[in-house]
Amino acid sequence: MNAKTRVVVIITFSFILSFCAYKYTDKWSDFKPYLPSICKTFNSRLVENSTSNPDPQNHNKVELRTKTPWNAPILWEGTFNRTYLEEFYRNNPVTIGLTVFALGKYLDKYLEKFLASADKYFMPGHKVIYYVMVDDHSKLPYIEYGTSRFLKPRVVAKEARWQDVSMMRMKTLADMLQDFIKDEVDYVFCMDVDMDFRAPYGVETLGELVAQAQAWFMNSPNTEFTYERRPESKAYIEMGQGDFYYHAAVFGGTPSQVLDLVRSCYAGIMEDKKNNIEAVWHDESHLNKYFFEHKPTLILSPEYCWDYKIHTEMEHVKLAWAMKDYAEVRDNV
Repeated sequence: MNAKTRVVVIITFSFILSFCAYKYTDKWSDFKPYLPSICKTFNSRLVENSTSNPDPQNHNKVELRTKTPWNAPILWEGTFNRTYLEEFYRNNPVTIGLTVFALGKYLDKYLEKFLASADKYFMPGHKVIYYVMVDDHSKLPYIEYGTSRFLKPRVVAKEARWQDVSMMRMKTLADMLQDFIKDEVDYVFCMDVDMDFRAPYGVETLGELVAQAQAWFMNSPNTEFTYERRPESKAYIEMGQGDFYYHAAVFGGTPSQVLDLVRSCYAGIMEDKKNNIEAVWHDESHLNKYFFEHKPTLILSPEYCWDYKIHTEMEHVKLAWAMKDYAEVRDNV
C-alpha cells in the first residue's frame, strides 16, 4: 500500500470512528482523546503489514507498538491528546505520589538530581507528594520545591546487600501504602533513584495499573526475556510465555492496585527465601510474574524510561537512566 493510499484509508477510518462515536456514544468527550491513539495504531499496523519481518535485535529502530494483545494502550508521544487530558485534570484535580529509595551511595550520587528534575518535569501543574526513603536524614538535599509539591522523607534501614535493598522495598512500600499513602493520593508511581527526568512526564501516564516496558527488550521475542526460568521460584515464567519484559525501575497506578502488586511481590520473595532460592533479577522477576498474571491497564513505551547506551537518537525521552558504575555505588557487585 503506497503512502497516498494509506493516508486516504486513515482519514476515512478516522471519519467513520468519529461519526460512530458521535452518533452512538453519550460521552463523546471521553472518547475524543483516544482517537489519535486509535488512528496511530491503525497506521502502525498498515506499516507492519507492508514491511518485512523486523530484526528483533535492531535496537536503533524501536518498533512502534501502540496496543497490547489485551487492548491496553502502549503510550508514546503523539498517541494521546495532551491538551484534552490537561483540561480534564484541571477540572478534576488529583494528587500523585512519587516514591523513591535513596540509600547509601545512591543517596549521595543520585537523589538531588532525581528530585530537582522531578520537580521540573514530573506531573507539572499538579499536586505531587514525594515519598523519599533514605538511611541518613541529614543527607537529604535542599531543594526549593514548586507550588503544590510536598516532601515526606522517611528513614529506613539499609540492607547489607543491594539485592535485598531492591527486594525489601516491596515490604516498605506495602506498609506505607496501607498505613497512609492510600489516603493521601489518587495515583502513585514507584521509581528508582538512579534516573533523571528530561521532559514533561504528565497525566497521560495515569492509569489503574501502569507498567514500564524495558527498553532493551522492546523488540525482542519472549524467549529472550530474562524471566526467572526455574520452576522452584515463585517468579517462574515458562519459556515461550510472556507478553513484555517489564522494568522494575518504574511502576504505578492507583494505591489499591499498587498495594496488591507489592504485597504479591513481597510474598513471592519471602516464599523463595524459605526455599533457599533467589530470583534471577530479584524483585523485577517477581514484578514480571505479577504483570504476567495481572495484565497492566497501561504500558509506558521506552520513551518513559530510556537508556542512552542503546542509542542517543531516541526522540521524546521523558526519563533516562543515569550513566553509572555499579562498582562505585554498590557495596557488593
